[in-house]
Amino acid sequence: MNRMKSEATSDSIWVLLHTVIIYLWIIFGTFVLASLAVLVSFFSKTGNSVHRVGQWWGRSILWVSGIKFQVRGMEHIDPSRSAIYMSNHQSNYDIPVFFSALPIQFRWLAKAELFKIPIFGWGMRGAGYISIDRSNSKSAIKSLKKAAASIRNGTSVLIFPEGTRSSDASLLPFKSGGFILALESGVPIIPMAVQGTYGIMPKGTSLIRRSHVTLTMYPAIDPTAYTRKEKEQLMERVRASIEAAMAQGPEGGGGA
Repeated sequence: MNRMKSEATSDSIWVLLHTVIIYLWIIFGTFVLASLAVLVSFFSKTGNSVHRVGQWWGRSILWVSGIKFQVRGMEHIDPSRSAIYMSNHQSNYDIPVFFSALPIQFRWLAKAELFKIPIFGWGMRGAGYISIDRSNSKSAIKSLKKAAASIRNGTSVLIFPEGTRSSDASLLPFKSGGFILALESGVPIIPMAVQGTYGIMPKGTSLIRRSHVTLTMYPAIDPTAYTRKEKEQLMERVRASIEAAMAQGPEGGGGA
C-alpha cells in the first residue's frame, strides 16, 4: 500500500513538473512565434506564410508535451480545392493537433475574444483567420458572408460546430453558423473526429498529461445537395459522420 502511494505521489510530481515546463514553453513559444507571425504578415498577401508559422507553433507544443498523433482518412482531402473542415472539440490541444496534422493551408473560424489577445490576436488577423462575434447577430452574419467569399476564392476553413469544448468528450449540440457558411459557399464539408486530446487536458483542468491522439477524416459531404430549408438535414448528416468517425476509436502506437 505504501509503495502504491509513493508511486502515485511520484507520478503526480512528474505530471506537475511536466505541466510547468509545457506552460513555460507555450508562453515563450507563443510570444516568439506570434511576434514572427505579425512580422511575416507584412510581407505575405495570402497569409500562407503566417499559417506556416502557426504550424511550427503547433508542432513545437506537441513536441514539448510528448504528444504523438495518428491520422486516418487522409485520402478524403483534396489539396487542390477549398473545403470546410468540421470536427468535434475535446480540448485546447485540438488546435496544435490540427496545425500539426493537416498538411494544407486553412483558416480558423474563431470567436472574436481570441483576436483581442495581444500579439496572438494580431498574428491571427495577419494569417487571415475569421472572427465571429456571437454576442452580435448582425456582426456574426457579416463575418460569415466574408468567410463565404474567402472560401469561394479558394481558402479552406476549419470549424468546431459545437462552438465550445466538450466537458466529457461527448459530442455537443451543433451551432448553425458553419452550416450557413457551407450553404452560402457551396464547398464540400470534410467531417473529422479528434480523439485523445481530452485525456491530455480536459475542460476545466490545468494539468497536462501525455496521450496518443488520433485524427479521423470521413468522405466529403456536398452542401449543394441541400437547400437552405434543409439545413437541419445537412447538420444531422455531418453529425452522423463525426459520430461514426468517433466510434472507430483511437489508435495506439504510430506517431508523427
